[in-house]
Amino acid sequence: MANSNKKHWYSYLWIWSIVYFALGFFNILFAWLGMIDFILPLIFAIVGGNKWFCNNMCGRGQLFWVLGRNLGCSRKKPAPKWVASKWFRYGFLAFFLTMFGTMVFNTYLVFTGAGTLKKAIKLFWTFKVPWQWAYSGSIFPDWVAQFGFGFYSLMLTSTLIGLIFMVLYKERTWCSFCPMGTMTQGICQIKAREK
Repeated sequence: MANSNKKHWYSYLWIWSIVYFALGFFNILFAWLGMIDFILPLIFAIVGGNKWFCNNMCGRGQLFWVLGRNLGCSRKKPAPKWVASKWFRYGFLAFFLTMFGTMVFNTYLVFTGAGTLKKAIKLFWTFKVPWQWAYSGSIFPDWVAQFGFGFYSLMLTSTLIGLIFMVLYKERTWCSFCPMGTMTQGICQIKAREK
C-alpha cells in the first residue's frame, strides 16, 4: 500500500503562486503565465470529468493552506453558510466573468488603437495602482502588455480576497466560491449527467 503521507511534486505548486506574482511585479508580460491556471482546470474537468486539478494542483489553494495551517495565519473558523451558497458562488462567477470580459475589451481597445496602454493594475476592480516599472516596452504590441496588466489585476485581486477569507475563516474558504472551482464543478455535473 502506498504511503498516503508521501509528498508529490505537485504538492509544492504553492511556490508557483509566489513566483508568479514576483515575476509579474518586475515584468508584466509574465502575467500571461496565469492563463495556465485558467486553462488547465477546465481541461482536467472536460477530459477527466473531475476536480482533480482543484484538489491537487491548485497553487493558490495550497498557498492558503501553507499560510493558514502551517504558519498559523488563519482563525480556522467555519465561514458563514452564504459563502458556499449557490447564489453567492454563481453570483461571484458572473461578476468575475464580467470583470474578465471588461479586461478583454480594454485589451481589444488597445489592439485596435481606440485605447492606449495603461501601466496600472486595479485592485479589487476599483483602486488603480501605478505599475509602470513592470513594463518599459518589448517586441510585442501594446495590447499584449495591456492584457498582462488586466490579468495580473484579476489574479492579485482574487488572491487578496482569498487571503482575507483565509485569515477570517478556514484556510481554503476561497475554494468554496472560487470562479474556476464553480466552472469546473458545473462541467463535472454536465459530464456526469451525460453518462
